[in-house]
Amino acid sequence: MWRRAISPDPETSPAETAPAEAIWSEDRLLDGRVRLKQPRHGYRAAIDPVLLAAATLALPGERVLDVGAGVGAASLCLAFRVPAIDVTGLELQPDLAELAAVNIRDNNLEERVSILTGDLLSPPNGLPPSSFDRVMSNPPFQKAGTHTPPPGASRALAHGEGSADLAAWVAFCTRMLKPRGTLTLIHRADRLDDLIALLHGRFGAVTLIPLWPRAGRHAKRVLVTARRGARSPATLSAGLVLHEAGGSFTAAAEAILRHGNALEP
Repeated sequence: MWRRAISPDPETSPAETAPAEAIWSEDRLLDGRVRLKQPRHGYRAAIDPVLLAAATLALPGERVLDVGAGVGAASLCLAFRVPAIDVTGLELQPDLAELAAVNIRDNNLEERVSILTGDLLSPPNGLPPSSFDRVMSNPPFQKAGTHTPPPGASRALAHGEGSADLAAWVAFCTRMLKPRGTLTLIHRADRLDDLIALLHGRFGAVTLIPLWPRAGRHAKRVLVTARRGARSPATLSAGLVLHEAGGSFTAAAEAILRHGNALEP
C-alpha cells in the first residue's frame, strides 16, 4: 500500500513545485496509483484519509468537498476511484495546501480536483452554501484542553481542536451540503456521543461503520455517514476489521487500501 521515496532531486523537482520550507517525502497510496508528497515531520497522512475516501460513495457528476484536506490524500483517492466527479479541498495550513496543489498536479487531476486555503470559520470565496452533493472530513480528534498537544504546530493543529471545535466543523459541513446531501466523517470511537448529538435534528440515515483494529478488539476509529434532512433511522454496520492476528492487513482492508475499492456499509 505504501512505498516511500527519498527526497527528490532538485533538478527534477524545482523549488516552485513545493514549499521551500518543507522537507518532504513522496509516498504512494492505493498500491502506487496515487503519488503523495507530504512533510517528513509534522502531520502525515496514514490510512484514515484512504478509508474516509472509500466510505464516501460519490456518484459520477457529483461535487464533493473535503474539509481539512491536508496534503490532499482523501481527495486524490476519491478522485482516483470515481473518475467523473469534481472534488474541492479546504485546508487551513498554507504549507499543506501548497503540497496538496503539487500533489494534484503530480497526479494529473487539475481538471477535477482543486484546493482552497482558508478557515472554515471564515471560509474563502468559492464555497457557496448548499453547493456540494457530498462533504467528507477528518476533523481533529482531540477536544481542546483534554490532551497534551504533540510537538510541532502542524501536528498540533491536525490532532487537536482549536478555535473551530467539532460543533463548528459539523455546522460548516452542514451549510455546504445540498438538501439530502451526504456527510462522511472519520473520528475517534469515544467521541461518538458528541458526533451523534451534533447530527441530531440535521441529519438522518446515520450509518456507523466501526473500524476494528483486529477481530475481538474494541474499535478506536469509526466512520459516520449521514444524509442532510433525511428521516430514516440509524444503522450500525458490521464494520471493517483492519488487521489479522499477525499484524498484516485483512483481505477486506487490502481491497480498500491497496486496490481502491469502496467501503460499503
